[in-house]
Amino acid sequence: MTVLAIAFIFSFLFYLVLTAGSGKVLVWSIEEICFGIIFSILTAILVKKLWLSVGAKPDLRILNPKRWAFFLIYAIGPLFFEITKANFDVACRVITGKIRPGIVKISPGMKTDFGTMMVANSITLTPRTLAVDVDDKGNIYVHWIFVKIKEPRVEDICSSFPKWIKRIVE
Repeated sequence: MTVLAIAFIFSFLFYLVLTAGSGKVLVWSIEEICFGIIFSILTAILVKKLWLSVGAKPDLRILNPKRWAFFLIYAIGPLFFEITKANFDVACRVITGKIRPGIVKISPGMKTDFGTMMVANSITLTPRTLAVDVDDKGNIYVHWIFVKIKEPRVEDICSSFPKWIKRIVE
């Protein structure tokens, strides 16, 4: 029941954000609100069936507002800074031709699969790196545009991403 309620609330709020400004009741029309409720109920039922089919158990810690605040700070601060810095690095490497591509393995030390996924996605969002694979032990294999050393530290690839992500999800 918890998964159903949470999925309904999030999908309804997301729907309201996407359709803001379409009517006369606050900023939505009555029809929009009714359709949003129906759409959110169907979405919640689908999400619950998907959760049950994979045998996942909901982790309600992610609903903590403090974790959401850390996520916003992470997205606006460290992640944005690293993406910007990496863009300049890639531009310089394109101009100078100094590349030495290769695949390296890092161990970010995440306790959960969700944390490992967030680190891998953050790595992929950052130019010059691409998360290629994740093994059963939580090691991430990364394609790096300029391999300096064969066994880099986690900080060499993804800066402070794991520290921030631990605050958010673990």
